[in-house]
Amino acid sequence: MSIVWIDESGFMLQPLVRRTWAPTGQTPIQYSWDRHDRLSAIAALSLSPVRQQFGLYFQLHSAHIHAPEVIAFLQLVHRHLRHKLLVVMDRYNVHRHALRLLQEVGVEWLPAYAPDLNPVELLWEHTKYGDLANFLPEDVDHLHQAVTGSMRKARPDRHLLHSFFQFTDLIL
Repeated sequence: MSIVWIDESGFMLQPLVRRTWAPTGQTPIQYSWDRHDRLSAIAALSLSPVRQQFGLYFQLHSAHIHAPEVIAFLQLVHRHLRHKLLVVMDRYNVHRHALRLLQEVGVEWLPAYAPDLNPVELLWEHTKYGDLANFLPEDVDHLHQAVTGSMRKARPDRHLLHSFFQFTDLIL
């Protein structure tokens, strides 16, 4: 059996401005305009308790994620892992609706208001505040490429994926 944590996030075209270094007297300036286009992302971090292997799966969507997208995503993860899944997720309405329609997975619900127990939240934090901090995309396609690149860079990094689980203090 594989344990899978899932979560969704949004990536906006607005830059996420973080502190940065610059030479004295040369304040860094980012020029952007008020844009509200976005990408919606869904990701899963998997753990095989027997082999202690971590996996990262993700999809990006141009619209909000609803139950059919969650179902399709979980079916892809299930086909890839080829094991029975135990899915750990928050009580977001989309998740509850999706699992009513998808009977072949077990589910464990995270407590309400406990994002610190979901390692996928740390993946989003790493992507947004680490890899994409101060990133100013030209358009949605540029943002899509940057998010995909960040996630693909994280996928083979077993130490990084393991650190997401360690930070949650969950007993695995």
